[in-house]
Amino acid sequence: MPTHTDNGQMTFWQHLDELRYVLIRIIAVSALFAIAAFVMKEQVFGILLAPQDSDFITYRWFEALGMLTGSESVEGFSIQLISTALSAQFFIHIKTAAYVGLIAALPYTLLQIFRFLSPALYSNERRNVVYATSSGYVMFMLGVAVCYFIIFPLTFRFLGTYQVSSGVENMISIQSYIDTFITMTMLMGVMFELPVLCWLMSKAGMLTASFMRRFRRHAAVLILAVAAIITPTADAFTMIAVAMPIYVLYELSILIVALTTRSNKE
Repeated sequence: MPTHTDNGQMTFWQHLDELRYVLIRIIAVSALFAIAAFVMKEQVFGILLAPQDSDFITYRWFEALGMLTGSESVEGFSIQLISTALSAQFFIHIKTAAYVGLIAALPYTLLQIFRFLSPALYSNERRNVVYATSSGYVMFMLGVAVCYFIIFPLTFRFLGTYQVSSGVENMISIQSYIDTFITMTMLMGVMFELPVLCWLMSKAGMLTASFMRRFRRHAAVLILAVAAIITPTADAFTMIAVAMPIYVLYELSILIVALTTRSNKE
């Protein structure tokens, strides 16, 4: 079977071979980061478990601003996590290390994918892919940061101390904590991709700023509904704290779509 075409271009099998090497490199780098995270257990879990104590910076910020007072004061707030299975902590350690490894290796992963696809792209397409990839990564990490510093701590503080009766004691497992943390951070990271998604849709002529402005009120209601689902609490401040960043992203998306539509016409 020939390995090259007559004009010197790579054959299908060579592309498949190159893709295999790209995937191997991505997996190898992700595994190295995961191993590093596994070894640095104290540092990694020190960061992930920080919201369980009143010394966490978000609680101190909100209390200093007078937003957490009286019965909501974080003074002395601490929730002891438990492990309910013999092997639970070990497998949680492995899963968390793998999650951290994937996030840490994400820039390298995107770079390898871009290098694999770039020979098939025109120069203007290459610029658009670079912009979408880099901005998408920044927005994803920003969403993770917002979740870590605002959304997850407020949600955990409410749910971790909520009781239907004084006779029912909360005993939260480390597995429940980590699973909720990972789910919420990934969800917020994806939601923060809204401006990038709107930009891509406007580039393809599928979305206009006038359409987004016309349905602004509907979007606001939908955002509040999403915020209520993410933070199942009666605390209006917590729900607004979640909804505001998402609504700001919606308004930013309108501006981006308007500028993109104008540049396409020019």
